[in-house]
Amino acid sequence: MNKQKGSLKSTITVSLTNYLDAGSIVAGASGLTLWQNYLGLTETHLGLLNAISANCFGAALGAIIGGWMADKYGRKAIYTRNLLIYMLGVGIIMLSVNFSMLLAGFLITGISVGIGVPASWTYISETSEAGNRGRNIGISQLAWSFGPAFIFLFGWLVSPTGPLGDAVHSLGLLILRTNDQVSLDLFGNRLVFFTLFVVAFIAWLLQRRLSESNEWVELKMQKTVQKQKHSYTDLITNVVNIRAIVFLVGIYLLWNFVAGAMGFFMPHIYETAGGLSNEKANFLEMFKWGLTALFSYAGFALLADKVNQRVLYAFGTLLGVAAWVVLTFVGISNATALWLFVILWGVHAGLGVQAFYALWASELFHARYRAAAQGLMFFIVRGGAAIWSFVFINIYDKAGFYTAGNIMVALMAATLIIGIIWTPKTRGKTLKQISEERYGSE
Repeated sequence: MNKQKGSLKSTITVSLTNYLDAGSIVAGASGLTLWQNYLGLTETHLGLLNAISANCFGAALGAIIGGWMADKYGRKAIYTRNLLIYMLGVGIIMLSVNFSMLLAGFLITGISVGIGVPASWTYISETSEAGNRGRNIGISQLAWSFGPAFIFLFGWLVSPTGPLGDAVHSLGLLILRTNDQVSLDLFGNRLVFFTLFVVAFIAWLLQRRLSESNEWVELKMQKTVQKQKHSYTDLITNVVNIRAIVFLVGIYLLWNFVAGAMGFFMPHIYETAGGLSNEKANFLEMFKWGLTALFSYAGFALLADKVNQRVLYAFGTLLGVAAWVVLTFVGISNATALWLFVILWGVHAGLGVQAFYALWASELFHARYRAAAQGLMFFIVRGGAAIWSFVFINIYDKAGFYTAGNIMVALMAATLIIGIIWTPKTRGKTLKQISEERYGSE
């Protein structure tokens, strides 16, 4: 019982990293149109910001470095120190006065997110009991969802037409000492990034008190870690690893093509294709992420260790397919379709691909390259999403929302099929038991 409470406590503490990671993605998205107005940005500028951010290439670059470092130097050592890099990135964004500063801030924050994800997800999995691993991963995804929910709520409150808009306007006049309306409109989004800076500092203080993963400590005692010259070399020459990588990248890459574009561009699409105000766009996203947070716990965390995971995956992902079918074929300008989309996707995101990927990615690999495997896959997925962001925004800009929506439906359908066919049978087993079944006894 004490061990279970300990794993829950460490899960909640480390999950603050997930809050910050997802929060940094949507913090920019919540004020994307405001930054565009402030700096005179084009759609190409927006695509570049997304491509190098925590949503895409910045995270990809950080992951390929962070995964190897977490296997070499320890899980805690990496995700704790990495928070200092994160604070630097969001601090630069918060103070940006030109596109170069904004771009640098997005890149540094993105790299930090990439470094932190493999280390934190691996740590949570390795410190969980076999019967609670799905629960703990679900709680970490709850934090991943709560970040955007809170950020969009706060973004809505401090938006120019939001409930706190006048107060933020007055505070902006006092601090910025300018009457420029565009600058004052953006001030609320600067405050959004300030909240991320504060939470990152608190998380850094708390996570320093945690102990290192026992599985990694055991490997170090056996000198496996020290002998390992480069975990990626070992990783990609093992056929068991390759099969797992192909499966996991298959579901996560296709899903990220959809979710990644949504995470950064959806408020912008609501405003341009749906004709909504920035306030209403942020309110919709806040509601959607609130549902995701709710079902990350009430759905995935409570069920993943108890029910057939293939059935749960199929149900959750099918809701994501249905969401984009409704939005595309009924129409984004239809209020009923828009709300139905938000509800369906919100529930899907709590039950579906993101949570299952986080669970399976930490289960299907041996401890000596568990984080490196996640780093490599995150690099592939977010790198691919970076390229896709340019493609998507140009499709949306030139061919319109209907064409972009059809592509989203096809991507979600492919994700559904791959996941159903190759769902692994790992529920209720210890990580060592899974490794022995897959790699044989050592």
